[in-house]
Amino acid sequence: MSRIVGSVRSGGGRWGGRLFKPMLPGATLRERLVACLGALVGIALTGLISGWIVGQGPHIPMIVAPMGASAVLLFAVPASPLAQPWAIIGGNTLSALIGVAAARFIPDPVAAIGVGVSVAIAVMSLTRCLHPPGGAAALTALIGGPAVASSGFLFPFVPVGLNSLILVGLGIVFHRLARRQYPHVPAAAPANAHGTADLPAAMRVGFHADDIDAALLALNETLDIDRTDLDRLLRAVEQNALARSHGALTCAEVMSRDVVTIGLHEPVARARELLFKHDVRTLPVVDDAGRLVGTVGLREVTLWAAGDIAQAMSAARTVGPDESAVTLVPALTDGRLHAVVVTAPDRSVLGIVTQTDMLATLARAAVAQALLPPRA
Repeated sequence: MSRIVGSVRSGGGRWGGRLFKPMLPGATLRERLVACLGALVGIALTGLISGWIVGQGPHIPMIVAPMGASAVLLFAVPASPLAQPWAIIGGNTLSALIGVAAARFIPDPVAAIGVGVSVAIAVMSLTRCLHPPGGAAALTALIGGPAVASSGFLFPFVPVGLNSLILVGLGIVFHRLARRQYPHVPAAAPANAHGTADLPAAMRVGFHADDIDAALLALNETLDIDRTDLDRLLRAVEQNALARSHGALTCAEVMSRDVVTIGLHEPVARARELLFKHDVRTLPVVDDAGRLVGTVGLREVTLWAAGDIAQAMSAARTVGPDESAVTLVPALTDGRLHAVVVTAPDRSVLGIVTQTDMLATLARAAVAQALLPPRA
């Protein structure tokens, strides 16, 4: 008997832990508190502003219940495709319109509520404004009582459309103040830095867009994430896995130590001379105290035929000597950056990691991995 009780207890603990843990990845306590504050401000002000515009009384509600569900999406998961402005405004308004039409033309209430919600989903899907609270908006239009029925086809626009518009406007302001990006802008499709049709170098190996589509098809489920955001997430996973597998390799081990530098006030012609003499792409620029202030390369000396280095130099990408060298792979393969300067805390130059240094290091690591005996 004790074994049975213990088993139930253990199973309950597992299920309890699974049920009451946050289901959304990336949901920190701070993010949840910000969401709660946003919902408090958003819903309260939406009701206040709507009441001020349309008045308060039994003839029409100043705010409708689906706004509470919209606020959950808007403030708790603002990056979701279901929480974007058109999804909230279009989804709620169109669904309420479908609900009013179903109530008007279908006499059987049971059939009306079923048809209303199902058609609302279809319309939201076709108009690319799928929004779960839209189902509630359609249902509210069907069973909202005399106040809703008396409003007729005005109800989808006032208060539903008005509430949605105000809530979205407040959400945009709130997220700006909270330093969040809203409306969410999906990750841009990667472009080649050289203006050619080729994919960026880092994306020519590994998984492709077709692999993501095939995996999504195999899952046979709809995920609440933008397709390009999913691609960006998986690329970041790849980089984290690479950094973990080679995390012990530091920049101090990889860097070139005998660094050719140039002074801040030397002429551009001197930089051009050093670049060609040493056959390098980038020169760290240092001040009179030997501290790094920027970099200069072939691009800069081509654009600035005369003048001094202070005019021509660009901002330097830097890294500490103890940082993982593998974390530099994305920067050194984006087609724009050729070298990263390794600096001390006082910004004195300790070394430089070039694309050649990184390529040789990763090639050596690949050879070492290939020579390992196979696992049993």
